[in-house]
Amino acid sequence: MIIQGTETLTSLIHIISESLLTPVVVLLVISIVIVILSLGGLINEYISRKPINSAELEELVRNVSFSKNVSDMKNVIEKSNLFDYQKEILIRIANNHDIGRDARKALASELISGEETRLIKKTNKTDILVKVGPILGLLGTLIPLGPGLAALGSGDIMTLAQSLTIAFDTTVTGLSIGALSFLISRFKKQWYETDLIDVETVAEAELETINNW
Repeated sequence: MIIQGTETLTSLIHIISESLLTPVVVLLVISIVIVILSLGGLINEYISRKPINSAELEELVRNVSFSKNVSDMKNVIEKSNLFDYQKEILIRIANNHDIGRDARKALASELISGEETRLIKKTNKTDILVKVGPILGLLGTLIPLGPGLAALGSGDIMTLAQSLTIAFDTTVTGLSIGALSFLISRFKKQWYETDLIDVETVAEAELETINNW
């Protein structure tokens, strides 16, 4: 009775395991498409990206610090080589020059924090695929090995070869997804971190200048 129950459960697990192969392969295909699109987006962003350099940042900070009024400060920011979203944050800080010092500083922190959250979301997909890709590859490797080993026992070389081909293909695909996703996320996070540091630097100059008016 116990043996029959064990065999039933084993058969059920075997059926579930084999039924997972198709969803795993589909998810791998979807994942590789996402990675290819993300890689294209990374290359496009790299080509079109023109971040402010250290000399320009230094000049911008000095110009902001020497601003005489809000209009002058906003004009300096608008003419800078910062990205549009960076300018938007800094101009919003300048527009709130008439509120209290502590409130203005809190607002600046909140605006920068909100932008950081927005930028982090842009790497969510690849961050997930860094871990999910290899897991799907491992599943795609192990699932066909059951039928492959069974085929080996019965001398069915064709089925064994087919199972091993699927196993190797899914392994390579899963690892490729994880590796490419890691590189995409790494590069984007480095870019965005640098952008936020630039914003924080100019924002500090803004706050100090406004406080001295």
